[in-house]
Amino acid sequence: MNYHNFPKIALILLFAFQISADGQNPVIQPLETPPQTESTQESLIHYGDLIDVDVIGSVEYDWRGTLNPEGFLNGMDFIDEPVYALCRSEALVAEDVAKGYAKLLRNPKVVVKILDISNRALSVLDGAVKKSQRFQLKRTANLNELLIIGGGLTDNASGEIRIFRPQRLSCANKNEENVSQVNSNGAEREKFVKTSNINGSTILNIRISDLISGDKDANPQIMSGDIITVLEAEPIYVIGGVNNPKQISLRSQLTVSRAIDSAGGASKDALLSSVTIFRRVDKETKIIEVDLEKVRKGESEDILLQTFDIVDVGQKGKVKKKYPPVIKFNDYTKNQASNLPLTIIE
Repeated sequence: MNYHNFPKIALILLFAFQISADGQNPVIQPLETPPQTESTQESLIHYGDLIDVDVIGSVEYDWRGTLNPEGFLNGMDFIDEPVYALCRSEALVAEDVAKGYAKLLRNPKVVVKILDISNRALSVLDGAVKKSQRFQLKRTANLNELLIIGGGLTDNASGEIRIFRPQRLSCANKNEENVSQVNSNGAEREKFVKTSNINGSTILNIRISDLISGDKDANPQIMSGDIITVLEAEPIYVIGGVNNPKQISLRSQLTVSRAIDSAGGASKDALLSSVTIFRRVDKETKIIEVDLEKVRKGESEDILLQTFDIVDVGQKGKVKKKYPPVIKFNDYTKNQASNLPLTIIE
């Protein structure tokens, strides 16, 4: 699909992201695309590009090819010294080629052009999004745009997006550092973190709340080869005497009462005085008894839930469970990246 003429209304769509169990739905909106510089990421030479070297007035010395694994023009036999082209502009590479040809030709005029960029590394969007897919980037595209094309976030998104940027697959700035800002209280707040591993690849951790708030630093340009993963929240389960037994994505400050409300509230046959939390602790199961009637009266603590807790609301006429039930859920396996649909951004 060609998004070059994508209707503008589509780029101002708001897509909901549930960050709490009480139904709050903030939205993510596209931000302004940063102005392009003279040499944009797209105009620099990448691995996989088909490059043409035209020596004006000569056919014999013309060349067409790609880069070798080290980033040099591959197989240009007329020049003694190899020409490094990775992440350089056409004009700069043309200057170096002309210098090499100066030993053979008088005042050579060289034009270098990128003929085809379709073999650049694809970017991948996966995780807690409605439509996982691959992207071929032929123009500047920021994170928010790809999230919108991917249909938005699912309800089980954890609140964080992780971007893995492999070494040398794009021409991103290699000297990326942590980015922070000062909040209204004067305290420095980290907006997103960029760290490089020992192989030189970069990982960007971005808070969705920063992206929602319109923070431009939390809406980076996506590069060729980037792997974007919207992290999924760990689950808890609410079963028994509720109107909609379900799996709930666990986020901060989720209490027993809120979890039950998120499962449609107590059913008519519910025993609110008999709520059991089955909690896995190491290799054992801890059983926590809760009287929801006392919780609502403020006479008992509204316990905070933890990952993989099972909240079982007692029911009239049914025997109270002594052991954690076996939870059945849909067996969902992510597609391999190579099988994801491909979207061309141009």
